[in-house]
Amino acid sequence: MTHLRKMMLEELQRRNYAESTRDCYIRTVEDFSRHFHCSPDRLGPRHIREYQSELFRKRKLAASTVTVYLAALRFFYTKTLKKGWSAAETPYPKRAEHVPSILSQQEVARLIDAADNSFHRTVSEPVFGKDLIAAIKREIEFGGTQGL
Repeated sequence: MTHLRKMMLEELQRRNYAESTRDCYIRTVEDFSRHFHCSPDRLGPRHIREYQSELFRKRKLAASTVTVYLAALRFFYTKTLKKGWSAAETPYPKRAEHVPSILSQQEVARLIDAADNSFHRTVSEPVFGKDLIAAIKREIEFGGTQGL
């Protein structure tokens, strides 16, 4: 075990990080070091930016995964090596926002009608609400807006 690895592991343990987090952070710093064929204490912000870019471009990692890698490197530099860390030079990636799917009235009605027994209907009623279900059924049956 190298001196830097031992120092980082002690810092992680002292701060009571979970074992899985400790393993992940250690692997990340190892990978970073291996990528540049150099001890990580000799690498700086330029290398971190290049590494971050590679994680996206070549390895095609998700933004959330790259964020974990950067957190590991930030911990290593700020807590283990006691060096400064500039968020401006090494920003965390923007998180992708996923827009939730909203069912149409017809889709909700089909979902409710697909309930093949009373248990399934009982489960679906609290999810969609009895009033909403009744309103959607009226809408479909009468073809008007019936208060929706």
